[in-house]
Amino acid sequence: MIPRLAKRFGKTHIIDMSVLDKLGVPAFNVEKGDSIDSATYRLKVTGLVEEEREFSFEEIKRMPFTRQSARLTSVSGWSVRAEWEGVSWADFLKLVRPKSGATHVTFKSPGGYDTSVGMKDLENPRVMIVYGVEGAPLESKFGGPVRMIIPNLWGYKSCKWMFEIEFKDHMENGFWESRGYTPEGYIEPGWTLDVNTRQRRPIKGGEIVEF
Repeated sequence: MIPRLAKRFGKTHIIDMSVLDKLGVPAFNVEKGDSIDSATYRLKVTGLVEEEREFSFEEIKRMPFTRQSARLTSVSGWSVRAEWEGVSWADFLKLVRPKSGATHVTFKSPGGYDTSVGMKDLENPRVMIVYGVEGAPLESKFGGPVRMIIPNLWGYKSCKWMFEIEFKDHMENGFWESRGYTPEGYIEPGWTLDVNTRQRRPIKGGEIVEF
């Protein structure tokens, strides 16, 4: 990791750049919100579940740990592969126990961002709730302390700064979907910039697994 300087409470500390920062991954924040303190962070689980619950950051970190290589692919024309760390969606479902009528999940962040994903699309084994990347905490600029990674859909479906997961019996248009992006978020054939190698590569549509 490459060290960089950060100021906190009037003091300068040396901290490590995450691999995402090191690679120069674009960081978008349509909400322009403040950083979320992991000490006070809470993830709410609501809607069609056996019991609505709330998890602290430490409780999430005590869930079964998963580390997986997957690509995050943006509709704006870039894709990055990383080793993401957190909780697999499959393991998370075992804890929250959605009801049989749940067909979609809406992910929300505090600034008003939301997006809905079909339960079938979340069955991809590389779908994760992420709080780390390649041994480092997930930085706020990239959606930390907790975000989704859904590698089989465009990146706008991988909610950043996630604070609520709501199980529903229908699809709802979210922030970008109401602005013209496709509700399903399927990755379309075309070209993307592979951030890891700085090369433009053709993609055939769907999850990128060939590079």
